Amino acid sequence: MLPRITLVLACIGVLSLWNVLRAQLPFKEWPAIEYENFKLPPDYQTDAEWVRARLRYPDIFGYPNDTRVRLPDGRPFPGYWTMDYPRSDRHLLQGIRRLTRIDTRSVEQVVSLDGTDDIYNFPAAYASEVGHWELPEKEAGQLREYLLRGGFLMVDDFHGSNARDNEQGINEWEQFTDGLSRVFPGRQVQDIPNSDAIFHTVSDLTDRFQVPGAQYFETGRTYEKGDTGKEPHWRAVRDDNGRIVVAIFHNMDLGDAWEVSDEPRYPEKWASLAYRIAVNYFIYDLSH
Repeated sequence: MLPRITLVLACIGVLSLWNVLRAQLPFKEWPAIEYENFKLPPDYQTDAEWVRARLRYPDIFGYPNDTRVRLPDGRPFPGYWTMDYPRSDRHLLQGIRRLTRIDTRSVEQVVSLDGTDDIYNFPAAYASEVGHWELPEKEAGQLREYLLRGGFLMVDDFHGSNARDNEQGINEWEQFTDGLSRVFPGRQVQDIPNSDAIFHTVSDLTDRFQVPGAQYFETGRTYEKGDTGKEPHWRAVRDDNGRIVVAIFHNMDLGDAWEVSDEPRYPEKWASLAYRIAVNYFIYDLSH
């Protein structure tokens, strides 16, 4: 009898492992707005305990369904979700390795709200340029499920709250909150108070300032999208227990700060703050 029980338990274990592996999609690189054939780290295939995901979402210009939209060089438009990808992701992950004891994979994982279980494998996700996202109800519903199961989403690199300040005629704040309202109907966006734990998990981020994007190299400005883009906002959506589940960086560009952190023209104080923010937020996610 004992060998039979042992065999049954072994089979259950193998099947469980197979289901886990089947649910986790392999690492894949995607076409991007800014980068093609970006060099992979030599250890990109090495497993790690923690992997940061990048959210692939549909946007207002029809990605991924409208293949007629093209970049100036003729390539199909790869979607606004790819802004700064993957250079920003990989610079950030190297920083997380150096600055924390998190066992971090050296490359990002692109995840989609595609109805599969894949997104649930990753505790933290990042979405760039969310002033352009267009979330249908089904995808918004899966994002809500992900967050309520304990997931954590950081949204970044969107600016202004007036369509007249935007060359595309988009009110990026309204576009973002329109999608967010499908994710969490009736749940309010809140400003994060200085006393919140998320600002004090590793570093005390009491002295915070606007983290500008690489457009600073051309404009000399720390802000984008007119007067309504001048003031940085540290905001969040919380779950019923008060835990931050959506961390919102409005009128900032942390993605660019990580991306060009090795660029001598980009001031160290901005890159340093961007990395300290990431460390605090990821540790908060893992400990709350």
